[in-house]
Amino acid sequence: MTALPPSRTDGRYRIGVVCLGNICRSPMAEVVLTERVAEAGLDDRVEVASCGTGDWHIGHPMDHRAAATLEAAGYDPSKHRAQQFAERWLDEYDVLLAMDAQNRTDVGGRDDDRVLMFRDFDPVDPGSDVPDPYYGGDDGFEEVLAMVERTSTAIVEALRAALEHPAPADGADRQ
Repeated sequence: MTALPPSRTDGRYRIGVVCLGNICRSPMAEVVLTERVAEAGLDDRVEVASCGTGDWHIGHPMDHRAAATLEAAGYDPSKHRAQQFAERWLDEYDVLLAMDAQNRTDVGGRDDDRVLMFRDFDPVDPGSDVPDPYYGGDDGFEEVLAMVERTSTAIVEALRAALEHPAPADGADRQ
């Protein structure tokens, strides 16, 4: 199983999910992963946010098809407003999870061990891209939700391991 990098601080573990416009894939993942974190009782220790590499949708709500898919599955997508990735995310988040290889490249994560693919944790097809459903039909959003749900469950398990072995406060290696 893929491991999450250790937290950089003694505070909350911060996860950022990144896609292109921050209206479909990454906000779906943010909503589901936030729910899974709460169900696991880790919401006092873990924060999840999402962003897009593009600026087209800043401040907009989630795509109506993504929101409808989430609502039909019992999630609340109403709070989401799109935001754009900024370089500071590389310093402020413990890990960034890119929805596809281009998103990973766009955030400069090819060589950064804190920028991983979201589906690196997918128990069915690890390392693959989460396909962008924007130009397709409703079934694409349902497919993305299924990927996001099973992968979010696996990420929570990886979070448990990362939180059990936090980085030392002084940055020294553990023995």
